[in-house]
Amino acid sequence: MEFTYFQAILIGLIQGITELFPISSLGHAVLIPGWIGGSWSSFTTDPNSPYLAVTVALHAASAIALFLVFRKRWFALIGGALNSLRGQHNDASRVFWRVFLATIPVAVLGFTFEKSLQDVFASPFAAGTFLTINGLLLFSAERLTRKSNRSHLNEDSNAQIVEHLSIPAAMTVGFAQSLALLSGISRFGVSMSAGLLRKLSHATASDFAFLLALPVIAGAAFLKLPDLFAPEYRSLLGPIAAGSCVSFFATYVSVTFLVKWFKTKTLYPFAIYCFVFGLASIIRFA
Repeated sequence: MEFTYFQAILIGLIQGITELFPISSLGHAVLIPGWIGGSWSSFTTDPNSPYLAVTVALHAASAIALFLVFRKRWFALIGGALNSLRGQHNDASRVFWRVFLATIPVAVLGFTFEKSLQDVFASPFAAGTFLTINGLLLFSAERLTRKSNRSHLNEDSNAQIVEHLSIPAAMTVGFAQSLALLSGISRFGVSMSAGLLRKLSHATASDFAFLLALPVIAGAAFLKLPDLFAPEYRSLLGPIAAGSCVSFFATYVSVTFLVKWFKTKTLYPFAIYCFVFGLASIIRFA
């Protein structure tokens, strides 16, 4: 198995940028090798390719970066959850349990159907199709909520989540996240769109989507991380480490950027990008 430092670094950069941007990291993981062609195209078609092992490591790096960006928020939520076990409830504890319960549907569906869905749909043509659909979903969410969702500089994110997202609604968002099992559909984009439709502002909807993303990304990564220690991957540890470092920093920068972006801006640029790149990919791989 061959995997160069250049390939690892480029894939790490793409993973770090696309994991939390609402443009589908899985879709790009399928499409970019297809567009480059040559030996890259075998990454998603050769069963002996190290590509899966590499993406597992990159996801772990993204999860660590995402946690660091929101570490203070997570410590507060976990503290609130522990207090709730002693009967002391507040908005932080209520948000924690909403995130916990919303993670259950996507965890169950992902564990059950991930392999079969990705085997069926992990082709460049399918990824392009779903990426186009992802763009339409983002655009539709913005159009349907354009007059009702306004960000306020001092709004309390926890209070807004508790007010607008009941526990059943939060679990519905969890089910919606499962669409990201289809390469080309963005987990973050679906979660944020669902939040907008529940009358959350862009800032709060993105905040809840970031919180939902961490357990799923971390769980999927660390569940498969032991595979990296198989003997056949020993020679690839150098490139994997390099790609993981790039993925970590790219994720950290992209999340920091998105937190600021959604305080004042919308999903429209990402919707346009997904539609254009998805449509181009459909034509390219038809």
